Amino acid sequence: MPSFDVSVEAELGQLGGQEDDVQVNEADALYTNPAQAREFAEATGIDSLAVAIGTAHGMYASAPALDFSRLENIRQWVNLPLVLHGASGLSTKDIQQTIKLGICKINVATELKNAFSQALKNYLTEHPEATDPGIFAVG
Repeated sequence: MPSFDVSVEAELGQLGGQEDDVQVNEADALYTNPAQAREFAEATGIDSLAVAIGTAHGMYASAPALDFSRLENIRQWVNLPLVLHGASGLSTKDIQQTIKLGICKINVATELKNAFSQALKNYLTEHPEATDPGIFAVG
């Protein structure tokens, strides 16, 4: 495969929940198949693989049932850094377990968006005179 000096992460499987404008019903979510994961990784030359083991985009109404045995099997089949999307709201115990089983990166975009939104609301409540959106820009 040609090298372009970029790291490529791919997601195999389909998480439930909503990301951007795409809504996936939990019943339609697909778990990552370990054998397919190996075949996909070898065929594409990706650098890391995001796996579907029961997480979902967005926050959880109740704790999800993560398929740790599936993650363990994927780790045995795939020799790449593994990524967990949809980790916002997972318990510390579940995150620690996924790390023990090979997860190297977790995505918590919903938690970050919620924290930013709450901080912005708090600031505007404390500073109702604020009208310059530039004060919220980073950089």
